[in-house]
Amino acid sequence: MQAYNEAQLKENLANIQGWQLNPANGEIYREYQFGNFVEALTFVNKVGEIAEELGHHPDITIRYNKVLLSVVTHDAGGLTEKDFTLAQRANAL
Repeated sequence: MQAYNEAQLKENLANIQGWQLNPANGEIYREYQFGNFVEALTFVNKVGEIAEELGHHPDITIRYNKVLLSVVTHDAGGLTEKDFTLAQRANAL
């Protein structure tokens, strides 16, 4: 899978609410906030199921009721359709 060029990246990023580009490492990321730790953990488990289904795994950080997801397709050397698919599916939860 080939990494998106700048135009493709901008177009796809505009279509996923709340996600941002980290220019330092080329990843896209989003922080989600929940009512408590249990809700955050439930979300993480659902994201884990999606990641397994897609064969594409985000970096996940949990801080009590906040969950930070970040993704990049390492083997493509940048952002691809896989990253944006995972982001859209996480947003749909």
